[in-house]
Amino acid sequence: MTDRLPHEKGFHISWDQIHRDSRALAWRLDGHGPDEGSWRAVVAITRGGLAPAMIISRELDIRVVDTISVKSYDWQKQSDAVVLKPPQEGLMGNEGEGVLIIDDLVDTGKTLELVRKMYPRAHFATVYAKPKGRDMVDSFITEVSQDTWIFFPWDMALQYVEPYRAR
Repeated sequence: MTDRLPHEKGFHISWDQIHRDSRALAWRLDGHGPDEGSWRAVVAITRGGLAPAMIISRELDIRVVDTISVKSYDWQKQSDAVVLKPPQEGLMGNEGEGVLIIDDLVDTGKTLELVRKMYPRAHFATVYAKPKGRDMVDSFITEVSQDTWIFFPWDMALQYVEPYRAR
């Protein structure tokens, strides 16, 4: 256990960085779907998976995009994962086969564990992965330490930062 607050070991992601990393994930997934390398659909785990899923679906020219809403955080406190809205009925077919399920991050793996039980044949991909959740994801781009808090651009605002030497 540490006395460090989540923001004290922060990994700040810009819009440019999430775009580049999401494109890299798309390239990694390209040609690896079960239908002659193609994927049937993209399902974003909301809310964090929305931006990466949009970029990945564009890069791979996948026109069928849906969401599964899962709540597992209340601000910076993790709780049990709960599905608030499943994907469209019928989209997931044979236990999710041929579907990319996209999220921004796998942390402890609780969210993906819940969704994987529902759709065990889907392909789970995240942009970022932490060690505790890494086994729950099939593909990812960047691994960060478990004690790192990732600040995504949709959670941030521009503001003045005091110069380092001023401290």
